[in-house]
Amino acid sequence: MTNAAPVSVAPGPKPSASSSPGKTQVRSRRSIRGPLILMIGLAVVAAAVAYFLLRKPALPAGFAGGNGRLEANQVYISAKYPGRIAEVMFNEGDTVEAGQVVARMDTSALEAQLREAEAQIAAQQENRRVAQTQVAVKQADFDFARKQNTRSQSLVSGGGVSRREAEVDEAAMLSTRAQLAGSRAQVAQAASTIVAAQATADRLRAEIKEAVLLAPIRGRVETRLAEPGEVLGAGGRVFSVNDLSDVYMYVYLPEQVTGKVPIGSEARIVLDAAPQYPIRATVAYVSPMAQFTPKTVETEEERHNLTFRVKLQIPRERLAQFEPLVKFGLPGMGYVRSDQSKAWPENLQPKAVPANLWKPTGAAKAGG
Repeated sequence: MTNAAPVSVAPGPKPSASSSPGKTQVRSRRSIRGPLILMIGLAVVAAAVAYFLLRKPALPAGFAGGNGRLEANQVYISAKYPGRIAEVMFNEGDTVEAGQVVARMDTSALEAQLREAEAQIAAQQENRRVAQTQVAVKQADFDFARKQNTRSQSLVSGGGVSRREAEVDEAAMLSTRAQLAGSRAQVAQAASTIVAAQATADRLRAEIKEAVLLAPIRGRVETRLAEPGEVLGAGGRVFSVNDLSDVYMYVYLPEQVTGKVPIGSEARIVLDAAPQYPIRATVAYVSPMAQFTPKTVETEEERHNLTFRVKLQIPRERLAQFEPLVKFGLPGMGYVRSDQSKAWPENLQPKAVPANLWKPTGAAKAGG
């Protein structure tokens, strides 16, 4: 029996502390955190550079601005009397002239009533002529009866006429006098009826005339509110029309500015759609009461600051030149000058507008 030789096993290397799993994860996190911090820093720097490059140039001292929208005086074209719409002649966006017919109401019932009133006038005029003839007849009868009564009264004392005959003549005179008064009353009644019928006819003619709706101003139709066949009540609206000669913008400015801006001073309106063409305007109104800035108005001041509403009015002659470009509701900025001794900045100086700014182009131009 042989003895087996002992087998020796060489011990393996002990794991070092640096190669443990926990420390490997810590090293991975540190390797990722460095580039991430660098990327965030670069993004912040890029955002800051973009802000300073793209922000609007600050206004110089003595000027202030606020945003707003173009607004216009709005007029409603309404039916004065109730009725059914027969015709509507314009659509939204059309321009109407002052005094132009824009819609018509159905007047068939009114015209029938007018014919009835005119027939009544003719009938009462005939009745008045008959009554006037009766007045002439009754007047002759009364004149004869009065003379007869006078003669009878003079002959009673001499015995030429009995007392009874004299009384009969007197009664005849009184009767014809009453008949004359009745005929005259019929003439007066016929005349009054004619006047009433004429007044009715005049009213109906006025209602028929009012059934033709006219544009009170020159403006642009904003909304067509009714269609042919609809029945409207008194005051029912058919159109809303914006006055093209009364366009303005409201801006909200702090009291430090509005207290130094006089009424009638120059202002500027810069529309977002055409920032290269500042519009010369006039400060037409400054609210006497402060208010919190509306939520729809964005200002650099905090919301709780009180502001005053300022109306910037565009001159009528300026509007006439650029009427095709006037669009209500366009957003923009309004600027005022609190220091009247300073000149307007270059970017707010009005510039010449090309004559073909709104001429059609492309296919529309070729077709025209």
